[in-house]
Amino acid sequence: MEVFLRLTEENLPRIGNFCLKVILAIIIYFVCSRVIRWVCSILRRSMTKAGFPAEGVSFINSLSKVGLYALLIFSIATQFGVEASSVAALLASAGVGISLALQGGLSNLAGGVIILMFKPFTVGDYIIEDSGNHEGTVQKIEMYYTTLLTMDNQRVMVPNATLTNNIITNVTAMDERKLDIKVGISYDSDLKRAKEILMELIEKEDRIEKDMEIQVFVDALCDSNVQLGLRAWVKTDQYWAVRWKLNEEIKNSFDEAGIKIPYPQMDVHILQDEKSRR
Repeated sequence: MEVFLRLTEENLPRIGNFCLKVILAIIIYFVCSRVIRWVCSILRRSMTKAGFPAEGVSFINSLSKVGLYALLIFSIATQFGVEASSVAALLASAGVGISLALQGGLSNLAGGVIILMFKPFTVGDYIIEDSGNHEGTVQKIEMYYTTLLTMDNQRVMVPNATLTNNIITNVTAMDERKLDIKVGISYDSDLKRAKEILMELIEKEDRIEKDMEIQVFVDALCDSNVQLGLRAWVKTDQYWAVRWKLNEEIKNSFDEAGIKIPYPQMDVHILQDEKSRR
């Protein structure tokens, strides 16, 4: 006990100095964390005002945040007497180990850079990722993940590597989208009148681009129906509204004109044996 007290008394200044450094390090960390958030906020607003694309703003902001926190930890470590070269060597070794353990993370980072460079999609686009059936409106593109908002308001975070290594359909990349509707009518129905009705519906719909190609045609002569086709161009953001409305109007107009839309049917014939007939 006396030895412990003597050692404590001899090392009391060192212990006090160490505790003071720990307290200062904690205070510096929390203060600098607020400063980092403030700097990142200013950086985000400045890039937005400068006209940077939204996906670039979110990616650079997340990258800057990681870099500033790494610099903060580096600075705090040197305050404890750790040499800068030792910290750099430690970080390099840790980086190698982390890179080996988190190869997927590095591929996601590389994927984020590729997305920003080649711009297969941007914030606000509606995309479909084929491998995992992920689809939605792009909310933000960060270092490792791209955030999608689905039609039913669910948030989906897709790794950037998944998006760069698979087929992506950018639904809203173009301003206009071709409307392609197929409908079958019976062989007994008036083909000419059916085509006239489709053309009338197209002319009546104001959201269809009248200065672009419009087609009404016989697409196929099927076993049980004559398949008609309708093609026209609409604004991409109005595609589904126009398609749903036309589908309803085609059905109602054909019913009024006596044009039948056939559907699969099955005739069942019951055969009776000789005993049952008697």
